[in-house]
Amino acid sequence: MTRRAPRASIDPDTGKSWLRRALPLVKAHRALLITSLALSFAGLVVQVQIPNLLRIGIDRAVVERTAQLSTYVWWIAGLALLQGVINYLARLYLLRTAYEIEYDLRTIVYAHLVRMPFGFFDRVQSGELMSRSSSDIRAVQMYLAFGPSILVQCLIAVVAFGLMLSIDVPLAIVAMATMPVIGFLGVGMRKAVFPVSWLIQSRLAHLATVVDENIQGVRIVKAFAAEGRQLRTLGEAADRIRWAYLQDARIRSRWTPVLDNLPRLGLALVLLVGGIMVIRGGTTVGTIVAFNSYVLMLQPPFRLLGMMIMLGQRASASARRIYEILDTPSDVVDRPAPIEAGLRGEVAFEGVRFAYPNGTVALDGLDLRLRPGETVAVVGATGSGKSTLGRLLARFYDVTGGRIAIDGHDVRDLRLSSLREQVGIVPDEPFLFSLSIHDNIAYGRPAATRDEVVDAALAAGADGFVRELPQGYDTVVGERGYTLSGGQRQRVAIARALLVNPPILVLDDATSAIDVTVEQRIHHALSARMTGRTTLIVAHRLSTIGLAERVVLLAGGRVIADGTHASLLATEPRYAAVLATVAVP
Repeated sequence: MTRRAPRASIDPDTGKSWLRRALPLVKAHRALLITSLALSFAGLVVQVQIPNLLRIGIDRAVVERTAQLSTYVWWIAGLALLQGVINYLARLYLLRTAYEIEYDLRTIVYAHLVRMPFGFFDRVQSGELMSRSSSDIRAVQMYLAFGPSILVQCLIAVVAFGLMLSIDVPLAIVAMATMPVIGFLGVGMRKAVFPVSWLIQSRLAHLATVVDENIQGVRIVKAFAAEGRQLRTLGEAADRIRWAYLQDARIRSRWTPVLDNLPRLGLALVLLVGGIMVIRGGTTVGTIVAFNSYVLMLQPPFRLLGMMIMLGQRASASARRIYEILDTPSDVVDRPAPIEAGLRGEVAFEGVRFAYPNGTVALDGLDLRLRPGETVAVVGATGSGKSTLGRLLARFYDVTGGRIAIDGHDVRDLRLSSLREQVGIVPDEPFLFSLSIHDNIAYGRPAATRDEVVDAALAAGADGFVRELPQGYDTVVGERGYTLSGGQRQRVAIARALLVNPPILVLDDATSAIDVTVEQRIHHALSARMTGRTTLIVAHRLSTIGLAERVVLLAGGRVIADGTHASLLATEPRYAAVLATVAVP
């Protein structure tokens, strides 16, 4: 099943209300929605005819006995059946509209998230994003789809009032006397609910963050026997949500019973005034019964009106939280008319400066050049900026000073998708999806054949252990690949990068979890694969450094030494000192 693009988007004008900004989504599905609303209104028209038939039947067949009672019974039964069919169709189209709006909104949010740079995810907690992508979207969807339907349901009051006026004007005015009070109370309820709705959604997001961190970090939690402490943290978050829900419940308990029971007050007034009028001969018994039915008919819409106010305030709070994401622009985007070219692999870091969003300076005027097909190892103490080189090369972040060029092109001038297809990165902590080994290796090239996948796995030293798994390459790994060892995950990640066959490869301490014997076999296979490929290796092991033709030493965000391993070891004491600190055999 192919994924369809959203039929509309959120209005980017931040000066508009949240509802006006969301209207394009509703308009995109107006055919379904209007069909549903029209059917719903038709059902209401049918519904309000039933009390009128009941009035006529009582007056003519029961009181006056001038007509057959069975005639009115069959008419009422037929109208009830017709209303049931209409309501079924109306509900069907309404739910389709709701799911279509939810699909579009969810797709819009996710598409925006995948365009955001790494710096955005450094700042925003994953639990917050999960909450805004699930419960907040559902709250907005509920209001956009069901709000118009509730308004149509409330139109029954207008239709019923029109019929009541045609039957008996004074009694109709009595029956509707409570409506202005209900409207006034509804406005008060809306003002009271909004702050609590915002608080609830915010605290739900915080709870989602706590749960997400506990699930993702369950191994650390168990390793430090911190289950009790984490349960207390979760309990505190849940207590804050409970408090907010209790405030919401108190507001509901004050306002909702009044909104629900005011129509019943109208029922009592109809019985009182109508009864007096019947006694005086001013109206009929059938009219009182019909008016009682109309007043009872008004109760569900007014309950829905209260629910709509609640939905509206929660949707307003949720929409603003969603818009906070959508209104955050990405600072790593394609420039107008970006260059899309095949790269040879000549890399130049020219006076590069970079600081992470938290203010940590990683590179400070770094200069480094890599010739096409050259393999360079980067060595340095922790925090010297080694891993940052690969992240900037693939434009996970943009430099804050200087520039990075590939084949003479500033990476900011290259089309982002083309750049990342040609710069392969294997991180030191590889991420695997809950897919088969084959699909994980073929992630960058989904159409790759099994032979191509196996060939990449052989080069990465993964084929041996993969074939020992229960289903071989079809074995599905657990979440994040944790059913595999760290070294096995790294080998799968190396195979994934090699299968794409990029002209530029960054190995960010990619064999740190692999034992030396296996690493040697991988290095032997990688040596052949690196021929003609520009490779940047972040190295801690002497065996990894041995893969490189050149070694550069970083300190303070700059290159302070450059040469072969042997020459640096002989002439640069700072290099020897770093190796003594970080390198292992």
